[in-house]
Amino acid sequence: MNALQSWGRLFPAHSGPVWRPDERSSLLPHPEIGGLLPYGQGRSYGDVCLNTGGTLLHTAGLNRFIAFNRSTGILRCEAGITLREILALTVPQGWFLAVTPGTRDVTVGGAIANDVHGKNHHSAGSFGHHVLQMELLRSTDERLLLSPQQQPELFAATVGGLGLTGLIVWAEVQLVPVHNAFMTVETTRFANLDEFWLLNTQAERLWPYTVAWIDCLAKGAHQGRGILMAGRHAAAQDELPVWKEQIKTIPVTPRISLVNNLSLRAFNTLYWHRAHEGVSLSHYVPYFYPLDGISHWNRIYGRAGFYQYQCVLPPEAMQAGMAELLTRIARSGEGSFLAVLKTFGQRPSAGLLSFPRPGATLALDFPNRGASSLKLFRELDAVVQHAQGAIYPAKDARMSATMFQQAFPQWEQFRRWADPAFSSDFWKRVTQPEK
Repeated sequence: MNALQSWGRLFPAHSGPVWRPDERSSLLPHPEIGGLLPYGQGRSYGDVCLNTGGTLLHTAGLNRFIAFNRSTGILRCEAGITLREILALTVPQGWFLAVTPGTRDVTVGGAIANDVHGKNHHSAGSFGHHVLQMELLRSTDERLLLSPQQQPELFAATVGGLGLTGLIVWAEVQLVPVHNAFMTVETTRFANLDEFWLLNTQAERLWPYTVAWIDCLAKGAHQGRGILMAGRHAAAQDELPVWKEQIKTIPVTPRISLVNNLSLRAFNTLYWHRAHEGVSLSHYVPYFYPLDGISHWNRIYGRAGFYQYQCVLPPEAMQAGMAELLTRIARSGEGSFLAVLKTFGQRPSAGLLSFPRPGATLALDFPNRGASSLKLFRELDAVVQHAQGAIYPAKDARMSATMFQQAFPQWEQFRRWADPAFSSDFWKRVTQPEK
């Protein structure tokens, strides 16, 4: 059994009790000191999936499909099922996830608890908008059926609720119809941020999926240069390309990070210049899940681990704010190969603590360089706070309580619905008074 830790590898592996809920046996232990917390695939980057001194409820045993209506695309499954398993079942039958994050290796329970978003927020909202109902098990052994119509307040607290309202046992989600496993993708290079805003606005009118890779180290007239990849599910056609996924593996964790200023500049320059512009047909895997083709890719950042910094800035501040963030990142010489910029639509979130909101979101990985990394993050935090933006809890490992409470003002309302026997390292960090 692999150690239970978060994807950023910044914190020690969980050393406390682990309980494996199974619908065929007892689901919950009696709460112990430190509380309970569901744990799926450990793809949260920081400490939102960790519970030092408490018990992790490892949901791998909740792994059954319950029902799938091939006519309506309604799927009911246990919360430990992964998105990879769902797609393997449903795509050959003409159905796809309505919303998917950048990896298939997250559980349904985790996707709900973090209200994950994808490349189509402007057209489809977040994952929680497509959850029809779910069963929640509280520490009192009470089983509750939640939906937007039944127990709507607890439903809104559980969507994006970071696993703190209880254990999601199963969920029913609405899928969307597709003709095949391929995407029609339009790839366009842009020279700077000003070009991105114009291109993205035009693309969102025509394409349900949009996302941009940007060169986080480019400066001056080329600040924010990148590649916009707009997509839609491909139409029915007589012939499709032959495609087979090939997985590469990072076999060991190097002593130091392989991501540094020199390798980053070389990769970004090559990637931007070699982009093939135009419209093409792509299998859904490389379009939605580019990093799923590299097993254990988080190891490239070395033994010290890495941070992901993902923020959202509101529409009125996003253009100036993103320029300032990239200026500070380029000046630091730090950043990631896969720097992602995209915009959110206007649809109100389904959850009290949901991260998606109108504006633009930027996500980058940073090798853990100790004090210098934390200094940069404080600079970025100042820009985000000035813009009245927010940091994504699922990716966070060091946000202050003040910043969380300002960005998620409904957190006190949420506390009424949290299960008193559930907790996490993240929740303790952002709700306890700062020293």
